Amino acid sequence: MTQSPYRDPRLSIDRRADDLLSRMTTQEKLAQLGCVWITALLRDRSFDPDVAAAVLEDGIGQVTRIGATTGLDPASNAALMNAVQRVAVEQTRLGIPVIVHEESVAGYMARDATQFPQAIALASTWNPDLLHEVAVVIREQLRAVGARQGLAPVLDIARDPRWGRLEETYGEDPYLAGALGVAYVRGLQTADLRDGVVATGKHFLAHAMSEGGRNHGPVQIGPRELREVYAEPFAAAIREAGLASIMNSYGSVDGLPCAGSAAILTGLLRDELGFDGTVVADYFAVAQLHRYHRTAPTMQAAGIQALTAGLDIELPSSDCYGPPLADAVAGGAVSMDVVDRAVRRVIDQKLRLGLFESPYVDEQQATQLFDTPAQRGVARRAAAQSLVLLTNDGVLPLTPAALTRVAVIGPGADDRRLLQGDYHYPAHQEIFAESAAGPKPDDEVVGGDPPDSGAAGMLPRSEGDRGEDTAHAFTDHVTCLRGLRTALEPDVRVGYALGCEVTGADRSQQAEAVELAQGSDVAIVVLAGRSGLTASSTVGEGRDATDLGLTGVQEELARLVAATGTPTVVVVLSGRAHTLEPVVASASAVVQAWPLGEEGGNGLADFLLGAVEPSGRLPVSLPRTVGQLPVYASPRAGGRKVMTKFGGAYIDSPVGPLFPFGHGLSYTSFEYASFEIRAGATDEPVMVSVEVRNVGDRAGVEVVQLYASDRYASVARPGRQLIGFTRLELAAGQSERVKFRVDPSRLAFYDQAMRFVTEPGLFGFAVGSSSADIRQQGLVELTGQVAEFRQRDVIPTAMTTSRDASKSAAVTAYAGRASDRQPTRLSVSR
Repeated sequence: MTQSPYRDPRLSIDRRADDLLSRMTTQEKLAQLGCVWITALLRDRSFDPDVAAAVLEDGIGQVTRIGATTGLDPASNAALMNAVQRVAVEQTRLGIPVIVHEESVAGYMARDATQFPQAIALASTWNPDLLHEVAVVIREQLRAVGARQGLAPVLDIARDPRWGRLEETYGEDPYLAGALGVAYVRGLQTADLRDGVVATGKHFLAHAMSEGGRNHGPVQIGPRELREVYAEPFAAAIREAGLASIMNSYGSVDGLPCAGSAAILTGLLRDELGFDGTVVADYFAVAQLHRYHRTAPTMQAAGIQALTAGLDIELPSSDCYGPPLADAVAGGAVSMDVVDRAVRRVIDQKLRLGLFESPYVDEQQATQLFDTPAQRGVARRAAAQSLVLLTNDGVLPLTPAALTRVAVIGPGADDRRLLQGDYHYPAHQEIFAESAAGPKPDDEVVGGDPPDSGAAGMLPRSEGDRGEDTAHAFTDHVTCLRGLRTALEPDVRVGYALGCEVTGADRSQQAEAVELAQGSDVAIVVLAGRSGLTASSTVGEGRDATDLGLTGVQEELARLVAATGTPTVVVVLSGRAHTLEPVVASASAVVQAWPLGEEGGNGLADFLLGAVEPSGRLPVSLPRTVGQLPVYASPRAGGRKVMTKFGGAYIDSPVGPLFPFGHGLSYTSFEYASFEIRAGATDEPVMVSVEVRNVGDRAGVEVVQLYASDRYASVARPGRQLIGFTRLELAAGQSERVKFRVDPSRLAFYDQAMRFVTEPGLFGFAVGSSSADIRQQGLVELTGQVAEFRQRDVIPTAMTTSRDASKSAAVTAYAGRASDRQPTRLSVSR
């Protein structure tokens, strides 16, 4: 029998896709744009091939979250995936395999998968190579069970810590978020998707800057800011790593709901940024065009609006792209060209993944790739490198030989659950308990928003739900107390007292904590937030806040312990950027810890005892008060101080943050010298170099940060922007010369005519240890004409050091392999 061309791997992807598309019926095409929960294929908690065959009669585009929904171990997870795939491949007319998608922001969100530090913690490492390692582990585990799309990275620029999802992001800066996002995407996808997993950049666009910091809230941002700041991390991941999928934002931008806006999903994303992958819906986002945004009077109209705008696949189920869209196509309300456009993208991606040739996985091998010692080693290094030393009066690092008794106090000290971010598997499992009783969102709401049904309304209710105890969900989690006891005992006695809970006003356990501290050489107080999506969570998706102080009586506990006179180290283990001034005022040292994942306690012990050198830097500014929000490192000219005859600051607070973007102390000291800048015309690179020396008495890691400022431009520009960085590991007394090569496209912006240009004139370049700790700086003039570029072609900053000039490719892996690519540019008169 002659093989159909679409099944022939020797042919080109285009030829195979054309052939398959030509063979598909309308129902088969629409099925590829839809999705089903894995629970829809189960009966009595077991896979039922007859049920699956009926549901998948015409095939399906994707299956939603086998690992996250079922609670199966890796081998059983892989077996279930194979069973689903077998129905799709062997029992449908065309045999089109499915894509199973899973959450993967800080580890595969499934049982027995390695749980890494939350994304904001990974961002605090400022280490793209480490992000790549983390993504490689996630890829190995996803592929082991047959999942071929991960719903990460989160590329939202987060400048409002009231928004509960800040913890899932890489912070406030578009350059840093882009660099880390590129590293993650490369680690997940690889150079060839047949070996990789589709990464999904989310949420397009400006999801984190909603009004009032409220989840799903409307966004009011102009087109220039939208592109230069909020689209830039996505642009970087597209141009430098070939990002294969995008997920829309829930919100509306200037009145345009992102799920239904052709201007955003086609005009900006595809035409301007050059994206050519699939666009998937955030869960229920298509239906929200009808229910929330009210731009569609019916579910069918919502489906038409989204598909026409450029949204290819509805997740997590086919509510609007199912029967409603089929009726619309049959009635002529949607052209077949629009349908074919989306279907072609879906089957193209499945072909590139190699699913037609290799739809099944080895069930017996799956378990061997989960939470191995090597993978846990990556998690431990990530936890240690993510810790940010905010203040230190000299108490850190601790010297074990000088200690006899250590007090470990606080709600975050010995609770493994508090090591979790909201999209870690154990934390996420809690919402299934809610789903049994919670109502689903009302399908028909007129004249206002539907009542809040919580996370319960976002999940399937069927035999597959897991409402029982979630103890099965945890890998071996090392709490802060356990990590310190492992490192110090039996030579040092490590005592423990809870002190208080994360929330509530119960002070009954404070006295025990104070007594323990009084008899100890040092007190380590671990204050915490609880990340998740349930009502008991203090931070996470849907857990927005107006008060950024630590919850409950935790600040009071820290003050009481410090008042004993015992040196007090406060560790803030929370996914929110808190206002920490009261804690800083009393503590000997303060460490920002974010949710640290399964190896958090070991990573913290390594950090506190000096086994690793502090290298974490803040990816977000920490505010003094809620009233100054948003506060970040790169406001446009006039944003930090509005100079008038009446003054420019608040009457009751400084304008700047408590701790600036990029801040983080070390156990040693670094000096910067011999600063040089070489610049020419607007179409030539700028060369910046500086010598950095470790002038302390121990080895250390310095994160050298390069900032630029356009002094006078045709529009108001940020006063200082991050455009490059690198981590330097230096022995005591050692020095390195760091060289940055800045392509002029890196300095471009959208002018008054919305051209993406670099203008001639004065530019400032500065290097330092944070956005506020500038060590060397200078001015240069770029001559020539206005140079016009495209954002899709920006060339990343390259870095070399005197120790190893060849290091550039490795250190700037986050920046892409584009150093020899010329951006599109057009010289025009000024």
